[in-house]
Amino acid sequence: MQYTAKYASPLGEILLASDDEGLTGLWFDKEKYYALHLDPEHTPKETPAIRQARAWLDLYFAGKEPDFLPPIHMIGTPFQKDVWRILLQIPYGKTATYGDIAKRLAAQRGLARMSAQAVGGAVGHNEISIIIPCHRVVGKSGSLTGYAGGIDRKIYLLKLEGGYKETYFVPKHSTAP
Repeated sequence: MQYTAKYASPLGEILLASDDEGLTGLWFDKEKYYALHLDPEHTPKETPAIRQARAWLDLYFAGKEPDFLPPIHMIGTPFQKDVWRILLQIPYGKTATYGDIAKRLAAQRGLARMSAQAVGGAVGHNEISIIIPCHRVVGKSGSLTGYAGGIDRKIYLLKLEGGYKETYFVPKHSTAP
């Protein structure tokens, strides 16, 4: 069973979801994959994981780096979960490229290489945005692309963390909404 609650952020309403294990979703209103894996039988309820996610978000949107992680229950393929675990290792205020993540994942799996595009697909389907920081992933050339929550939100989040660089740009044919 999944439970939900809403959170009012400076970037619009966020839907939080959890089960008994941890946070299962954090979606901006109208984002590309909004509530994609949310159980249709979910119930509004303030769970411990949702309360901790609220506290984390309060600190984060106040411009502070949270020093804890709410309990998380990733729902996805083994590949996606591996990518999302790498995202959790990108430090606050820093960025990584899709290629960087592909190299790390290839090394973890004992492979010569891994597709940056496959990594991009997994990053884009992250169900717990912000807390699992997919906004910290940029293209090799500094392109800001692929954020399901919207490119304006990605820029805001990077600036909030102090990780935005003036060399970043939005490509003409972006995959970001």
